[in-house]
Amino acid sequence: MAVDYLVIVVYLAGMLAMGWWGMRRARSKSEFLVAGRRLGPAMYSGTMAAIVLGGASTIGGVGLGYQYGLSGAWMVFTIGLGLLALSVFFSARIARLKVYTVSEMLDLRYGGRAGVISGLVMWAYTLMLAVTSTIAYATIFDVLFDINRTLAIVLGGSIVVAYSTLGGMWSITLTDMVQFVVKTIGVLLLLLPIAVVKAGGFSEMKAQLPTEYFDPLGIGGETIFTYVLIYTFGMLIGQDIWQRVFTARSDRTARWGGTVAGTYCLAYAVAGAVIGTAAKVLYPKLASPDDAFATIVKDELPIGVRGLVLAAALAAVMSTSSGALIACATVANNDIWARLRGIVRPEGGQHDEVKGNRAFILLMGLAVIATAIALNDVVQALTVAYNLLVGGLLVPILGGLLWKRGTAQGALASVAVGGLAVIGLMAAYGILANEPVYYGLLASLAAYVVVSLATRPTDAAVLAAWRERLAGRGTEPENASETVSEQVPAAQ
Repeated sequence: MAVDYLVIVVYLAGMLAMGWWGMRRARSKSEFLVAGRRLGPAMYSGTMAAIVLGGASTIGGVGLGYQYGLSGAWMVFTIGLGLLALSVFFSARIARLKVYTVSEMLDLRYGGRAGVISGLVMWAYTLMLAVTSTIAYATIFDVLFDINRTLAIVLGGSIVVAYSTLGGMWSITLTDMVQFVVKTIGVLLLLLPIAVVKAGGFSEMKAQLPTEYFDPLGIGGETIFTYVLIYTFGMLIGQDIWQRVFTARSDRTARWGGTVAGTYCLAYAVAGAVIGTAAKVLYPKLASPDDAFATIVKDELPIGVRGLVLAAALAAVMSTSSGALIACATVANNDIWARLRGIVRPEGGQHDEVKGNRAFILLMGLAVIATAIALNDVVQALTVAYNLLVGGLLVPILGGLLWKRGTAQGALASVAVGGLAVIGLMAAYGILANEPVYYGLLASLAAYVVVSLATRPTDAAVLAAWRERLAGRGTEPENASETVSEQVPAAQ
């Protein structure tokens, strides 16, 4: 596998080189956190597709195809649907807000009182997303180099932390574009056709497998509905996704670039399911469905191509991991630390802002690596993260965008009731049960509507400032304190 190793080593070295190059461009807070808000359609589409299609979408998507056939595409398909909905209906408004975090958006909309608690929920979500992506390095490096789990996590995690810390969003954008190209070539153009040919073509696959493997709804209606609630709605409100929307240079870029990325996700979903179905024909008795990707790559691909496809899997994991890491650090610094300590950037202190955010990426990166080494059950951790995100934050975020009668008290009640309901229901029904997100979301909605109607409407000056920002006529804030105190002074 010397040629395969060389491909991987060159790829990893390229990621670090991109980080070093990005460091030279990230000279202000805006450049470091949101790439100066000037990505064009091509780069925006590629990086958005890269961040949403991570290890779960690649290795997990193939595994679901192995287990359920073509209907295994639904998990990744609902991710694509969520990205399409975000791009078509909300991305232009989100981009015009010129904020850095979801919690800053809530502050603008509700008057500066919803940031810390929503920041804590978003921080927990982004941290666990980064952790679960980092754990995936263990699987890939085990296939590549036969090294133990801890060393694999440290090796992969250190590379991501290094280039993310050096150049922030510029480095991540550059690496994600490379990762997008590698994934497209490795998975769609190489692994997909080779897997189908090795399995004897679609006719042979149909002859070898039960008919339910080719039923589009074979995975089950309840499972599909749960995927929609968790992944489609999760795409609408996640800090890691919004932070990419903030990088678009215009409303049109955010809308159409995101639409292209969402469409790409739909194709990627089908490709993963087909690869998994082909693997079922070739290896009908694998110990775990998640072994399907690595097995078919190791046994069926020629030298060199195998290295490129494994690099594609590594690219998928790295793109999600780096995006979640910078989102976690941004929330920790801007929504929690700066608010709790009352830190205000000194006049002309742009470089201090970059250093502060760089330090938080390094700190959160070390925390992610340590947590990934200690954690065992990845699926449960990711389920907890998404349940809290959707159950606690979906209603106040979408409510703020769509319903002008929503109030700060209603938003806080929604976050608290929805989050606590999800936690309690997970304890009662089990972490992997569907009921926690169903009933938690209903409880969050009820609390938001009832409390909002029972309290005074949001101050007219706050709503006026909010409408100005939605129309793209506001100025870009440089920190959380400015977002609250200068953009919506009436809230004080």
